[in-house]
Amino acid sequence: MGFPKDFMWGGATAANQCEGAYLTDGKGLSTADVMLASKHGVPREITDGIDRNSFYPSHQAVDHYHRYKEDIALFAEMGFKCYRLSIAWSRIFPNGDDDEPNEEGLRHYEEVFKTCAEYGIEPMVTLSHFETPLGLLKYGSWANRKVVDFFLQYCRTVFTRYKGIVRYWLTFNEINVMSTKPWMAGGIVAEDEQTTMTAAFHQFLASAKAVQIAHEIDSDNKVGMMYNGHVAYPASPDPEDMQATLDFTHKMLFYCDVQCRGYYPNHKLKEFERKGIMIPMQEGDAEDLRAGTVDFISFSYYMTHTVGKKTDMNFQGLNGVKTGYKNPHLATSEWGWAIDPMGLRYLLNLLFDRYQLPLMIVENGLGAIDKVEEDGTIKDSYRIEYLRDHILAMKKAIDIDGIPVMGYTMWGPIDIIAASTGEMKKRYGFIHVDVDDEGNGTRNRTKKESFYWYKKVIESNGENLTW
Repeated sequence: MGFPKDFMWGGATAANQCEGAYLTDGKGLSTADVMLASKHGVPREITDGIDRNSFYPSHQAVDHYHRYKEDIALFAEMGFKCYRLSIAWSRIFPNGDDDEPNEEGLRHYEEVFKTCAEYGIEPMVTLSHFETPLGLLKYGSWANRKVVDFFLQYCRTVFTRYKGIVRYWLTFNEINVMSTKPWMAGGIVAEDEQTTMTAAFHQFLASAKAVQIAHEIDSDNKVGMMYNGHVAYPASPDPEDMQATLDFTHKMLFYCDVQCRGYYPNHKLKEFERKGIMIPMQEGDAEDLRAGTVDFISFSYYMTHTVGKKTDMNFQGLNGVKTGYKNPHLATSEWGWAIDPMGLRYLLNLLFDRYQLPLMIVENGLGAIDKVEEDGTIKDSYRIEYLRDHILAMKKAIDIDGIPVMGYTMWGPIDIIAASTGEMKKRYGFIHVDVDDEGNGTRNRTKKESFYWYKKVIESNGENLTW
């Protein structure tokens, strides 16, 4: 009983939220580099190129690019078995369509992965995490099939370069965000469904072909998909509320259906038929989708939603999508996200019952405003409580329900800029970074109370959750 002996405890970050060094060593601009900072409830503005009078949080972030050795050493001190991170595609191919890769970018990540290896930490690498090379916008980004080939050139390059030092890969971070934030998901400006569903199809195809290439280059490679864990309860027993909840589930999980089963579900094909949406399927594509199904499912989990007959199914936002309902049984975070540990067990069961594939929670955490005490300590018992309750729910899914859970990488082990707003005050980490919402600060690292708690959790393989 309990967590498997080889359970992958760790943490997760994204290059555009932590690295900084946005033009260092030959890196090109990405879609993340033209997003301004905002605040809760205010969408981030996207600029046409770089406005020198504006503040872009990704440009400096927390400088993980230069301080990765220090940061990974701290992760190792906590006992990490796995570090989920992403490669910035525009560090490898600065414009996205370059003929040759940028050697300095390749060398940087090689050093990062070797540093992980020194501590016995398994890297799990996301290939595309909310940053598409800005140079690909001239093609229409993922709405253009040419981008599939550019992505596969990038994949083949990194699969070959890092053979033997990276075994776990994720193709697209939270791929279903194409239905809620298409700019972040793939540099898509137009938000009409014909465009977003064309882009989604091209990402499905790219992922399926990447899976095949990864297996061809190294049979030890395991390639997973990454789902933004949207899951919903009906607002009431009213059959209309129940149907609305099923519609919500269909809208989100069809992405998993394609990547795990290798074909579009009938309900989605019927929806496309009603709306006149055409998927640009070419000869051989259906076979590629089936041949390139993923080896495992990874997902983020922050909250559950409540859905009913008045829910507008045209969603916006990363996680806190507006459904028109609030669950009266759940508390919320400072950013209004429902806190629901039991929902994690529910989602684990839902995904495994549906796909019978190994699962991994690669994002779960509490964004909160942390106070630095006069003596320099950060007492974040609220974060410990949140994580403890979710780990207990995960343990029940393993012990009671028999769900094969590979690992848990909380988001994010070190404070990084928030994807939704670009803020720093919305902190998730076990490690505090001295930088504010305007990018000011020393960027020095300080261990929070939760750092020492998580160390005990990993040492005991999830058995000691006390504080």
